[in-house]
Amino acid sequence: MAASAQAAPPASSGLPQPAIAFLKAPAVADDALTELLDRPGWQPLAEETPNFGYVTEHYWYRMSLDSGSGHQVLEISYPQLDYVGFYLVADGKIIQTVKTGDHLPFSERPLSHPSFLIPYTTEPGVDYEILLSIQTSGAHQVPIRLWEQNALFDALTTEDRLHSLYYGILTTTIFFNLFIFLALREATYLFYVLSTFGYLFLMATLRGVTYQVFWPDNPWLHNQTMLIAVPMAVLFAMLFARSFLRLRNTAPRTDLLLQFVSGLSLLAILGTFVLEFNTSIKSSVALALSGFLLLFIIGPVQWLKRNPQAGYYTVAWGLLIIGTMLTASNKYGLLPTNWLTTYGMQVGSALEAILLTIALAKRLYNEREDRLQAREAELRAMAARRSAELRLMDQALHDPLTGLPNRTSFEMVINDLITRIPDHRFAIAVIHLNNLQAITKTLGHRNTDRLIELAASRYHSVVRGVPGIQTMETTAQRSTYLASLENGTFGFVVDANLLSAAPRAIIQGLDELREPIDYLGMQLPLDPQIGTAIYPEHARDTNSLIRRAHIAQDSNEARDRGLAYYQPTRDSYSADRLTLASELREALQSNALSLHLQPKLSLATHAVVGLEALIRWPRRKSPIGADEVIALAEQTGLIKPLTRWVLEQSLQLRAQLLEQGWPLDISVNISPNNLREPDFPTFVQQLMNCSHNHRGTLTLEVTETSMMQDPANSLKALNSLHSAGFPVSIDDFGSGYSSLSYIKQLPASEIKIDRSLITDIATHPGDRVIVQTTIDMCHSLGYKVVAEGVEDGGTVELLAAMGCDMVQGYWLTPPLPIDEMLAWLATGRTLSDTSRKLG
Repeated sequence: MAASAQAAPPASSGLPQPAIAFLKAPAVADDALTELLDRPGWQPLAEETPNFGYVTEHYWYRMSLDSGSGHQVLEISYPQLDYVGFYLVADGKIIQTVKTGDHLPFSERPLSHPSFLIPYTTEPGVDYEILLSIQTSGAHQVPIRLWEQNALFDALTTEDRLHSLYYGILTTTIFFNLFIFLALREATYLFYVLSTFGYLFLMATLRGVTYQVFWPDNPWLHNQTMLIAVPMAVLFAMLFARSFLRLRNTAPRTDLLLQFVSGLSLLAILGTFVLEFNTSIKSSVALALSGFLLLFIIGPVQWLKRNPQAGYYTVAWGLLIIGTMLTASNKYGLLPTNWLTTYGMQVGSALEAILLTIALAKRLYNEREDRLQAREAELRAMAARRSAELRLMDQALHDPLTGLPNRTSFEMVINDLITRIPDHRFAIAVIHLNNLQAITKTLGHRNTDRLIELAASRYHSVVRGVPGIQTMETTAQRSTYLASLENGTFGFVVDANLLSAAPRAIIQGLDELREPIDYLGMQLPLDPQIGTAIYPEHARDTNSLIRRAHIAQDSNEARDRGLAYYQPTRDSYSADRLTLASELREALQSNALSLHLQPKLSLATHAVVGLEALIRWPRRKSPIGADEVIALAEQTGLIKPLTRWVLEQSLQLRAQLLEQGWPLDISVNISPNNLREPDFPTFVQQLMNCSHNHRGTLTLEVTETSMMQDPANSLKALNSLHSAGFPVSIDDFGSGYSSLSYIKQLPASEIKIDRSLITDIATHPGDRVIVQTTIDMCHSLGYKVVAEGVEDGGTVELLAAMGCDMVQGYWLTPPLPIDEMLAWLATGRTLSDTSRKLG
């Protein structure tokens, strides 16, 4: 029998909505349906829409149709029903059967639509009844409505437009924020894209759109994505909230809680593959309710804590939470089905997307302003650093006493002239004050310094009027023509052609230079001697030109006349150098050379931390220094076998040190010529492969000036050696003119300050400033600092106060042979004497 409940009022379809009766009973065969209709136990439905929450039992529904004829459609607007059986009964007989559900392929539906639409036809004078068989493992709700066919299509068109508007809002939000993320690479916008996509995907899945569009022939995939959609939306929402509110910084404990919920969401996603459908969907919805409620609570809390983003977040999530709660409560059967409970989550998520997009736009604007301010601050800091670098470079390129360009600047000017005008003739002149030492012994260093300042001013005014004089540097205040090469030595450059054409100017200038300086009421003769070398006749490189100018300045002619030009026939060094080169080759072949060791002391531990190997020529009657031996080897091509001999001997010396219990590193000086040898890195690596216990203990020292002869190849070779595990040290730092940008590229771990900067730091404040600046700069670049040429305890104390790491020099001990060095180490003076000396 049909249910006796009153029919519902007509809907906008134009058809009265029939009263519905239900029966909870198992499924029966089609031929037993007439018996089911006569079975007692049918109950009238108290509500307009059947909604029993999450149940798995099978339910039957029946409703009587009013008399009439026409094409009509039964709509069940909840698409997540596993099985739907439709039976049209006419005068007690079943005349139409339709079986569908979201566990069946979408193509088997009578009409292609996410909702279940079942068309049927009635005729007048016949009693019709509709019998529905419903079973599902999710929320059991069956919103039933009868439509006239044309009215249904009009209503569906309107509804689809509303859904399209909703999908359009979210899709636009997704792409807008995705473009922002691709431009800025900021994770917050990506998480918001994922969060919005999660809502869009969830809504489309719940409505069945994804089933219809993407996988209509795969019901399992449809049900699986529907299970995944809920925890996925929760996960993305958690990620976005953490990033948007910056909870890691503002609320670490809350951030951990959201991380925990995110973990639960991941577990829920995994659980969809192993749990039963009803259990999985219940747990996912419960997770969504609790997770979204948590996010809703976090908003006001952060708002009270003055989180700048929490205001928008609270309002937006409030709208979403209200809509979600309405929809979820309806799924549980707690609220009746109506427009608000059906579309609450869609409306809430759309409003939430719009508000949060506005919030992100405001945040983008604020962050842009912050970045601009940060950039301005960075530019100011860069300007300050640049100013400091310029000051440091100015100090490195100028003599601290006279303020004139120093030797480095002088060499740079000559290099520049040779590079720019290689075919022009230039005269490089060097002025040396011969009488300066006698004046120092008479008047002292301070008066000598003042005298040098006066001499520099006098000489600069004189050379400024020399025809063809070349500018050393030009500033806004003045142009400078004279360089201060070292204490008591000056240099300048002139156009040789113009100088030769003006002999009277040369004589006049020479006379002015030789005039005594009026100082302290005394006429002090400085006895200047000038030596000149001509480019390109005498040499084609800067070092040779300056060296030969010095040779001319030291000649008898210069002492007699005050001025001398370099003459190769009178170069007393040439013949000796040839003889010396022959002797060096023989000494190298007969193993007549030896290595002495000089220790490096740590100022922090007062312990020896390494040794430097220095070449000696003990059997020669007239001893020559290591620098001269190296220079000779470089000039004669012996540097290659000499360096290899030094490396091999250094490893043998270290083996002796290890036998005596001294595992100290050894530093070896290498020439820039070695860095230009293609096989040098290979040789060193092969040498170390044969000495595994010495790996990483052989430090290669290269001088600052030598690297600048061929910076590119030097850097390439040093990088190769560094990659092979060889520590690199920059020797004689401060004596050359390498740029800071080049120095910081070197794979060095140690900087050795040249002895010329160390010698006078106890008496020259300017030297102390340079050394302190150098130490600070090297530490900032990550280098250890070694001071060379330390000869007294006062200098050590100053260096320790400046933060210098290590010292090396005669204050500890002169370079010693291996036997004497072992004895020196064994005496224990390394620690006890040093500690006593340092007080």
